[in-house]
Amino acid sequence: MHKPKLPRRLGAVWHSRIPIRVRLTLWYVLAMAFLLFSFAIFLHARVEPRLEEQTDMTMDVVAELTQHHIIESDGDLAFRNRDSLEDDYSSNLALYLLSDDGTVWDSVGADEDIPVFFPPQAGFTTEDDQKRGPREWEWRVYSLPVPEDDPVGWLQITQKRDVMGTLRGHICLGLPVGMLFAGLGGIFLATRVLRPIKNMTTTTRQITANDLHQRIDYTGPQDEIGRLAATLDGMLDRLEAGFERERRFTSDAAHELRTPLTALKGQIGVALSQPRQPRDYECTLRDLEGQVDRLIRLSSDLLLLARLEHRRMAEQHEQIMLADLLLALVDQVMMLAEEKHITLTGDVQPELTFTGNMNLLIRLFLNLLDNAIKYTPEGGTVTLRACQEADRIRVSVSDTGPGIPADQLPHLFEPFFRVESDRGRGPTQAGGAGLGLAIAHEIARAHDGSIAIKSTPGHGSTFTVYLPLAPTPPAPRKP
Repeated sequence: MHKPKLPRRLGAVWHSRIPIRVRLTLWYVLAMAFLLFSFAIFLHARVEPRLEEQTDMTMDVVAELTQHHIIESDGDLAFRNRDSLEDDYSSNLALYLLSDDGTVWDSVGADEDIPVFFPPQAGFTTEDDQKRGPREWEWRVYSLPVPEDDPVGWLQITQKRDVMGTLRGHICLGLPVGMLFAGLGGIFLATRVLRPIKNMTTTTRQITANDLHQRIDYTGPQDEIGRLAATLDGMLDRLEAGFERERRFTSDAAHELRTPLTALKGQIGVALSQPRQPRDYECTLRDLEGQVDRLIRLSSDLLLLARLEHRRMAEQHEQIMLADLLLALVDQVMMLAEEKHITLTGDVQPELTFTGNMNLLIRLFLNLLDNAIKYTPEGGTVTLRACQEADRIRVSVSDTGPGIPADQLPHLFEPFFRVESDRGRGPTQAGGAGLGLAIAHEIARAHDGSIAIKSTPGHGSTFTVYLPLAPTPPAPRKP
């Protein structure tokens, strides 16, 4: 079996075991070290030629001034006013008067640490004192023949190049010190930046399925961490709402299932409590059949709703002549409207087409029509309208019923929700379990559409379904 390469294993250890605070600090230190090292190289490259140029200018000025203090005596050269010259030059600068054979005639500021370089070379040179080590002792030497009109010897000015050495020493010392302070600063900054994330971790660890009320409540600036905290709080809001919806759904489903089961058990108990005539048993069995049918419808609706919410319905989309479908549904419920003396009309734009699931769309619009007729009083009006609007189809069902209070509209498409006027029904009264509109809403969403409700208490309601316009089917190919 092929084993992962060492760099990959080290990378996995780096990301899994080393805290992010340490990683941020190390990256910060490495970045600062790179910047400091780059700056040191730049500084050395810029300063060295400038210092050398300044040193040469100083030595040239000293040579120009010193030539006026050189005298010739018996073929040898010497300095006059030595005391004045000694006071003018520091200990790292030496002036030598040399003969052509290397004899030192006179010197100013010379000691055992400043050597004489022979044979002299006219102009500026950089020399190493090999006896003391070339890297530690480096000298800048300026040699010129004197006197200028009739040279008999050399004026050699020597100065130790210790400025660059000092600069290198400072750089070598400053780099580790700078990295140390960078590390301390990186730890401080990483700790400060990650403190809100630590607080978020502590808060989220305390959140459980039974306690979703806590929030991070970040009060800092709305930067990346602020947006992360806001996102987590929003996610917790959605989770709490989802859990609450699931708990309410479970409670309502249990209630809806318990009602017919309780009725079944009661009727069976009454039937078995004493001997009865066959006709009585038949009536009881018919009542039980009705309750079983209600249970079957309820379980089927619950299964359909669960599949729609999780988008688990099989794709059975087809090209539908929506205009014909809607008019056929109007005809189908016309008898129910006539029984209540309700005027039912359909105003449908011809040749409306839509690509969708035929059975689900029938369930959607039939549910809206059935609700409109059910809650419209006798002599009222129910109207179905359908037309094309830009890139969508609008289908509305309006009634002249009692309307729905505004505070109940946001909950209208929740499972098992019923308006207050409908909650008092008994198990044998007309009405559903409160799943019809929830299923209709999910059917619309399954077709990338939506349902809107507009209602005024005392003046009726209008349910409007918006569906994306079906694409035009391709023209058939000619044989």
